[in-house]
Parts: sequence; structure tokens; C-alpha cells
Amino acid sequence: MTALSNRPETTTVLGFPIQILDSYADWLGDRLTAGDSIHVVTLNAEMAIAAEQDPILADVIHKADLVIPDGAGVVLYLKLRGKRVERCPGIELSEEMLHRAGSQGWPVYFYGGKPGVAEAAAAAWRRRAPGIPFTGVSDGYIDAEGEAALLAKLQAEQPQLILVGLGVPRQEQWIQRHRQVCPNAIWIGCGGSFDIWSGTKARAPKFFCDNNLEWVYRLYQEPWRWRRMLALPVFAWKAVIGR
Repeated sequence: MTALSNRPETTTVLGFPIQILDSYADWLGDRLTAGDSIHVVTLNAEMAIAAEQDPILADVIHKADLVIPDGAGVVLYLKLRGKRVERCPGIELSEEMLHRAGSQGWPVYFYGGKPGVAEAAAAAWRRRAPGIPFTGVSDGYIDAEGEAALLAKLQAEQPQLILVGLGVPRQEQWIQRHRQVCPNAIWIGCGGSFDIWSGTKARAPKFFCDNNLEWVYRLYQEPWRWRRMLALPVFAWKAVIGR
């Protein structure tokens, strides 16, 4: 049975923890109201296989406060083990939290992406949900001096919803290193969400999303990813044989 929204059930995927909740957004809102710092990891098959070979990424996943079933492969893995779980795409959870930021007044910060992309994504969200109180935006192409300035800005302004789009595993490691700067915030590694929101790239059409084929559309958009996507059949095999 699925856990109540305020009591996550923790299970594992390839030995990595994952939480099952009726409403991830409700749980995050409750934790933020309670004054917590929450690091959200969006686990999919690629990340799980990468973490088996990367002890630093594995450590980040184990230490995260909330690990959600982002990918269809993760959901299949859990269902093969009798778990009732629905997929929770990271981009959709981020969108839900942005809408809540607008209604609740949580300050928001976007960090990551190519120059101009996060700015365009923030502008799109200002039109989509005018109540969102953005405290700032930074692209992911900054040097050590720029990062120090970014951290100083975060510390001074204390945003409560911080979306970091640096790609896996960089975004997860960056959040773990710096989350203490904003001790009452939700930190989410949002991957390529800024590209989608800015219009730089398109999300997969509804047919692909509904049939767990977003990876096919993503490979069509980014054929250079084919080596990374070799992790998908490896993960599927491990799911079937009971790893």
C-alpha cells in the first residue's frame, strides 16, 4: 500500500534508497514549513547505473532527503517487486513546486544551463505564474569567482526553492556540497528542465510520455547520448534477474 503523504515508505532500487509517497509536493511543502533543508534526487535508470560505478554519486543518493522515481525503468523495477508506485518525472515535480512557490511566496533561484537559458526559463515562468518571487538566475558556465559570488547571493537572499540544472552527477554533487548555505530550502537537480521551459528544446510529445518512451525522443534530439543510454538495457536486465 502506498504510504501517506507525510510518512514516506523507503524501498531500494539497485541498493539505492527511493521514497514512495502519495504526494511528493505535499511532503516537500510540509518539510519546508517545518524549517528543513531538503535535497531531492530524481532517480532514473541512467543515474542508478552510473552510481554503481561512481562512489561519490552513490554517496549523494544515499544522503539525499528525498529520492523520487523519475524514470520508467525505476518504476518497472519496483513494480516487478510488488511495489505500487507511479512515476514522478522531475520536471513535473519542479513545475508543481514552482506553482506552489507562487502561491506561498517562496523565493526561487535558477542555477544552471547555457548562458541565457535559465534567464529565458525564468522569464517564461514569470508569464506562466506571475506570483513567483525570483531572487535571481545564474547560468552554469561560471568560474570559481562567479561561484563564490553566487553562493554569497544565495546566503544573502535565502531562496527557498533552488533548481540546479548542471546535469548528472554535477548538479547532485554541487547541491550536497553547498546546501548548508540555505538551510531552509528545497534543492532539486532539474537536469535539462531549463532548456524545456525556455523553449530551447521540446519535451517529448504526450504519446511518448504516456508510453514511457521519452528516452526515444530524447535520443532523437540528442543522438550524442547513445553511449549513456546503453545503461538502459543493463538496468532492465538487472531489474528482471532480481538485482
